[in-house]
Amino acid sequence: MEDKRQILREERPFSWKIVKGEKAFILWKGKNIKTISGKDLFKMEKLIEGNIDFEIQLFLAKITGNFKHGNEKLF
Repeated sequence: MEDKRQILREERPFSWKIVKGEKAFILWKGKNIKTISGKDLFKMEKLIEGNIDFEIQLFLAKITGNFKHGNEKLF
């Protein structure tokens, strides 16, 4: 199981914003963490069309990689 703590199902921390120029911003709790385009954007659009919330969240978590380590400073 990829979401052992059920964070992606319950909190849905990732969101996105598709912009001109065939790009999309990936947001985590409202903060921009990555910009995607090309085949990654195409895959994300297909998932959005399917409207399966967990699959979208899982894809966004995988595409952003290991960006959160737990030792970030809060400002």
